[in-house]
Amino acid sequence: MGGPDRTGRVIWIGPALLTLAVVLTGIDHAQPWRDELATWSAASRSPGDLVRLAGTIDAATSPYYLFMHAWVAVFGDSVTALRLPAALAMAATAGLTAVLGQRLLGARAGLLAGLLLAVLPGTSRYGQEARPYALATLLAVLATLLLVEATARPRWTRWAGYAAAVAALGLTHLVALTLLAAHAVTVLATVRTGPPNRPLRWVLALLPTVLLLTPLVLVAREQRSRQLGWVETARPDDLAALAGGVAQSGVVGGVLVGLAALGAARLGRRALLPGLAVLLPVLLLFAAGLVVPLWVPRYLVFVVPFACLLAGAALTAVPLPPALAVVALAGLLGLPDQAGLRRTHEWPRSATVDYRGVARIVADGQRPGDAVVYSPRESWLFLDLGLAYHLGDRRPRDVLVTEDQTRRGDLWAAECARPAECLAGAERLWLVVAGRRDDPLAAVPGAKGDALRAEFTVERVWPRPGLTVALLTR
Repeated sequence: MGGPDRTGRVIWIGPALLTLAVVLTGIDHAQPWRDELATWSAASRSPGDLVRLAGTIDAATSPYYLFMHAWVAVFGDSVTALRLPAALAMAATAGLTAVLGQRLLGARAGLLAGLLLAVLPGTSRYGQEARPYALATLLAVLATLLLVEATARPRWTRWAGYAAAVAALGLTHLVALTLLAAHAVTVLATVRTGPPNRPLRWVLALLPTVLLLTPLVLVAREQRSRQLGWVETARPDDLAALAGGVAQSGVVGGVLVGLAALGAARLGRRALLPGLAVLLPVLLLFAAGLVVPLWVPRYLVFVVPFACLLAGAALTAVPLPPALAVVALAGLLGLPDQAGLRRTHEWPRSATVDYRGVARIVADGQRPGDAVVYSPRESWLFLDLGLAYHLGDRRPRDVLVTEDQTRRGDLWAAECARPAECLAGAERLWLVVAGRRDDPLAAVPGAKGDALRAEFTVERVWPRPGLTVALLTR
């Protein structure tokens, strides 16, 4: 499985440092978006409360939340602190991609692959997000590298390392375990040239993963309809949009696919492992997504380093200076998207939700005794979490809440069944609603809206991207 080039042991330094420099640039510019607010909400809870949350929703992400709980306890919950694990993971991924490329395809291919990964807008996007995708990408490359080492020079320590990496991969991101299909085919393809018991060793290395993840999978399966209720079944044109989605740039994604295809053609049989590591996870998730709503492009970010390996192999067909120029060109083509993702993490970029702006308006205008009301409450926009993150204890009293997210063991709070009674005594209300609304009171449905319209009038309205905040007086 390994290539002949074992020189350049420090080949990882350049890609890792470049990635770290790129990802750390403007890491705190884009405000946390809704998925990151969910991470912050979970990480702020005790381990016992995290166990309760896992039993209600998001069990598949609970190991990551537990890691982030420990991280936040040490480093705090600033935007930079929340995103730093992802940034470090992406830098390490670029370094390991170079090492894996050196091991499989030669030092130059590894170096170019790592550098190409560093300049992709998607690397910055997921390296600047407090979600598990960067960690999963790191573990996917690490597990593959350890598999290469274990099959080339079999020792129980190498197989144990591979087993640990795969288990950590599954705990971080269940979908990333589709990578094991590529590992399986690769191991079987080398049976003739290796020890006959190699497939058995590989299967035994997966046992810890099976034991650890079976309970997690069973719980997550019961939560799928609630956790992924917003996802639609896959369509054929979703495959065409995948490269742009994971690269966070249609142009750069197209360049990456083109180079990867050239590299696969040039490598022949040596393209087996990196090629399958791209194709099989994509095809497996797409096939499942045709039946069950699972197709989310960012779930496949972990295949990008393997596409970069193929692209790096394609670039070895020319001398190093022109190859580096192509990498630089890919970086230049992605600059508009690099700038855009540092403004907002929403996709498309026009879907920005300005939690920070709403929090600033409320902070500047609130008085003692003010209360706040949100609509909709049980929404993936997490309106209350957005205000809570930016204002903390300085936010107005949540007048309708009867059970907060922590006590409920959920990502959403429970509200008063009789809003009119709970609103009694409030003289000034801050109303935060989703979308741009000229008449925010009209956007509040049900008994909550009836109570607000009967008792309050709108004193002032502030439209913000994706949200509207209004001050109501009795």
